[in-house]
Amino acid sequence: MWLPSELAAFAQVVELGSFTAAARSLGVPKVAISRAVQSLEARVGTRLLTRTTRRVALTDAGRALLPSARCIAQAADNARQLVTPLAEHRTGLRVLADPAYGRLLLSPLLPRFLESYPDIPLEVEMVGALPDEPGEQWDVLIQNGPPRREHLVGTALGRPPVILCATPAYLKAHPAPEQPAGLAQHAVLVPGQSVTQLRLHRGRQQAQVPLTPRLIVTDPSVVHAATAAGAGIGVLPEFLCRQGLAMGKLTRVLPDWQVADLLELYAVTDLRRAGLGAVKALIGFFSANMVPVLGKA
Repeated sequence: MWLPSELAAFAQVVELGSFTAAARSLGVPKVAISRAVQSLEARVGTRLLTRTTRRVALTDAGRALLPSARCIAQAADNARQLVTPLAEHRTGLRVLADPAYGRLLLSPLLPRFLESYPDIPLEVEMVGALPDEPGEQWDVLIQNGPPRREHLVGTALGRPPVILCATPAYLKAHPAPEQPAGLAQHAVLVPGQSVTQLRLHRGRQQAQVPLTPRLIVTDPSVVHAATAAGAGIGVLPEFLCRQGLAMGKLTRVLPDWQVADLLELYAVTDLRRAGLGAVKALIGFFSANMVPVLGKA
């Protein structure tokens, strides 16, 4: 008699291309996957996979068995999806956040969430990107921009105002531009990727400024540090600059203008976890409370 768990393990190994990835996806030790496939091969009476140090490949017998194994694996996954929202498989939530935004934006919110929901423990980790490995366990991700993968859903939390600022010393040596076009004559420091122009707005008035940035870094905190060191005019979220502006260490450049369309924060979750009560509570809390933290430029 063939066990459904063995067939599911076999199908997952083939789907993901390795025993290690299959183990991570199913949340079990790698040795358990190896034993399940070996047991299935013993029941069938022949090898289903050929193994090398780099890859696994199907034998003829494995190729013949795979469609049935996939059907069983899919049926098991469907059953888990039906049951999971009703019985939360973990007592707490694992929250991932982009380090540049997470430290400042989540710090004032997390204590308030724990006070409001004392029965929902949180595990918070600052990560540069969504984990690529299948089966990586997480519940909510805070990131810039909507989700870009299938099976993920996002809730918009708000657009942090983006401003231009520099140190008084830099502006003494390089007088601040009076109009957006003057930015082309300055060292501009930009968070993001492949930024070749800035779109600014002042009420209904708009301007597009072509740039050759002196520094482009995906982490705004690095741009902030370079700006604070006097390296140029930083294009930064306002919340990163509040302390420096209040202490006079930074000065607004073109204070009547705001930078458009660089940041829009989202709370992202897997579609299969979106119905969990704890996940809905956390995202709802962020949606209701993030805007005051973002502030206005």
